[in-house]
Amino acid sequence: MMSAAATSVLLAMSAPPYWHCGRTIRQTSFYMLAGLAPAVIMAVWNWGLPAARVMALCVATAVLTEALCQKAMGRELSVDDFTAVNSGLLLAFLLPAAAPWWLVMLGAFIAMTLGKMAFGGLGANPVNTPLVGWAVLFVSFPLFMDPNAMQLATDYMDPLIRLKYFGAAAADAIPFTDLLLGGQINGLGAGQVGALFLGGSFLAARGIIRWQISLGFFLGVAGPAALYYMLDPALNASPFFHLCTGSVMLGGFFLATESANAPARPLPMFIYGLLGGALTIVIRKYGVYVDGTPFAILLVNLLTPFLDLIRPKPFGAR
Repeated sequence: MMSAAATSVLLAMSAPPYWHCGRTIRQTSFYMLAGLAPAVIMAVWNWGLPAARVMALCVATAVLTEALCQKAMGRELSVDDFTAVNSGLLLAFLLPAAAPWWLVMLGAFIAMTLGKMAFGGLGANPVNTPLVGWAVLFVSFPLFMDPNAMQLATDYMDPLIRLKYFGAAAADAIPFTDLLLGGQINGLGAGQVGALFLGGSFLAARGIIRWQISLGFFLGVAGPAALYYMLDPALNASPFFHLCTGSVMLGGFFLATESANAPARPLPMFIYGLLGGALTIVIRKYGVYVDGTPFAILLVNLLTPFLDLIRPKPFGAR
């Protein structure tokens, strides 16, 4: 009896639902990288080798940091699942193409340590991993994180700056083709709106990301934006403008949909995305930050445990 008890295995059951589609973490990471590939190409096309330098340095630092943390924690190395590559690339998308090397490495190090490994690793982090690194850099080094200050040698314009300080007419002067093709001052990858839409739509169609989150997020952005636009078109831009500026497209498809931070059921997913999109417009309208998408996603990440309490009634219950 004692020997049987000593060799017994304790099993821990988590709350349903359970998803299993046959894919591995590594396969999912490859799909994510495929979805990000068009934006990578467009970022290099628009910003040149400086963008490639930032992306390569960010990814390399993220992978090395995760490997060192796993060694220090006595765990088997799992950097070949490419989740660190995804996190590093997403962080790079939020940085200016002219960001200094030390800023890039510091952001990737903070993202992987404080945003992921400090909570136990993959799947245990309560908030989005790349956004943790971005937030620390944004608060600590606002000048180096400002694309307008770092990318002076360009003819592009920042549409959100023009909207906030010069009105909707100045913002509307920027052609929509420039917004779609990345011809705007923004994070090196966040501004590649058309490429992000193509990549994100591919991932949603393949079931890699949950379309309920993305749809809710974009509706959350477009709905309040349309309301403000109808109330005062002279001060407020159109919903399409808000969808094509800042990091809305990146956030709706790639940041808000991280499975570790998002709800697990369709209705909570939709509400989660809707709240994130609405918070984005509220921050843009009333806050000091012209974009607001990263902060909005960080805030709704914290609401995920409460949204997961929304559950269907058991079969047969009154």
